[in-house]
Amino acid sequence: MKKAGVLIAALFASSLFAESFTYTEYIPVYKSEKLFRVITKRVPYQECWEEEVPVSQNGDSSTVGALIGGVAGGILGHQVGEGSGKTAATIGGAIVGTLVGKSLADKEPAPGYKIVKRCRTRYQETHERIIEYKNYARLDGQEIIKYSSTPLKQIKVRVTVEY
Repeated sequence: MKKAGVLIAALFASSLFAESFTYTEYIPVYKSEKLFRVITKRVPYQECWEEEVPVSQNGDSSTVGALIGGVAGGILGHQVGEGSGKTAATIGGAIVGTLVGKSLADKEPAPGYKIVKRCRTRYQETHERIIEYKNYARLDGQEIIKYSSTPLKQIKVRVTVEY
């Protein structure tokens, strides 16, 4: 334990008196490799068209016909019956009127057509080829790699020396 304390104190003391300097050096490139990268982009766009679709014209009128027939049948049934039969006649008239009104409304002309705009999302793919260079150099046995858009002849390196 005592040795570790002495070692730490020695390192601390030596760092107080350490000096350093920095300089720039140009290291020659010994190899440049051409690299290709393909990047795919998907760009969405809308493809739209107009389409003619059949439209049933008796969807709403069938319901309206049933309502009008039911009310009319209920009123007529109410006038026919007497006493407790009056309620039964009203209900029966409403049911018969509803069926007759719906049946008459369903006998309208054939369905019509309307134009509807429809769209779908599609994707356009674009491919980009990127060419870059991987440049290799060595400094004191250490390999240095630098990427660039053109092949390099040398790589700029900043070296710091401490003593």
